[in-house]
Amino acid sequence: MKGLFITFEGGEGSGKTTQVALLKNAFAKAKIDAVFTREPGGCPEAEAIRTLLLTGAGDKWQPLTETLLFQAARVEHVQRLIKPSLEAEKHVISDRFFDSTCVYQGHARGLGVDYMKALHKLTVGDFTPDLTIYIDITPEDGLKRASSRNGNETRFESLDISFHHKVREGFLNSARQEPQRFAVIDGAQGKEQVHSQILDALDTKLGLKL
Repeated sequence: MKGLFITFEGGEGSGKTTQVALLKNAFAKAKIDAVFTREPGGCPEAEAIRTLLLTGAGDKWQPLTETLLFQAARVEHVQRLIKPSLEAEKHVISDRFFDSTCVYQGHARGLGVDYMKALHKLTVGDFTPDLTIYIDITPEDGLKRASSRNGNETRFESLDISFHHKVREGFLNSARQEPQRFAVIDGAQGKEQVHSQILDALDTKLGLKL
């Protein structure tokens, strides 16, 4: 049996990175082998591209260039880390994956979701998560949270609020189109409530008890 592939998605400041950390603790407590990773990144080759994508001005790249960089990092991530880990019967949990590209570049940047899906199939094939946990929060609340974070990976946070509303709209559209794959969690709740609902979703949709 292969492992399960679980992804976390959300707008800026949605709390997904916090929830990934809580889930990592839950896996460790349950003594279940899992690999925790992120996008862009997850392996040295993709981490090098991450720096290019997440730092600097919001208009640093043309939307298509940005998309191709994200997908190049994803190819490395999938081939070097995700697929080998799944084949080794380890669960893989990623902070962002292909749905972010569909939403940020396809929907919010205006390149088209169908174009993103075609590019993904061309480069990675029919490879999708077993479960995608989308943490939903208003852009206003999310950006307020994000402003308190340290670091220089603020390129997308610096974009106009209308962009972030499009991001939220795109994620909600994706979740409506694939209700079996998505679990939508209200990110305005306390982090322990969000964590509890994520554990419920893992049990209900995948039969994974933690």
